[in-house]
Amino acid sequence: MTKFAHDAIVPNSNSSLGKKQQVAEMFNDIAFKYDFLNRFLSVGIDVSWRKKGIHQLKEIKPQQVLDVATGTADVALLTYKILQPQKIIGIDISEGMLNIGKKKIEEQNLQNFIQLQKGD
Repeated sequence: MTKFAHDAIVPNSNSSLGKKQQVAEMFNDIAFKYDFLNRFLSVGIDVSWRKKGIHQLKEIKPQQVLDVATGTADVALLTYKILQPQKIIGIDISEGMLNIGKKKIEEQNLQNFIQLQKGD
């Protein structure tokens, strides 16, 4: 596997964990407050960023969508609302973020259209 300089940069240089594990743990630790922090720190602009990105796909009308680094599934949920593809798969390195996303999907009864899985 190719090594890149950024692979050596880790969130916590005192940790014995590798970079991927540290990143996953960091997002697991903040998962419960991630959505709030995202809205607060972006002053709500995150919503319009998502909409703008998804609207770029409207013309091609994708029937399958892969949401990489789906986090708490906000992009996946909005993608379904706007584009209504047959299937959306969201992957993320953080189990904590995925658990929150799965709850949101279940609350909207969209589990037949949006599936989340741990991946990197």
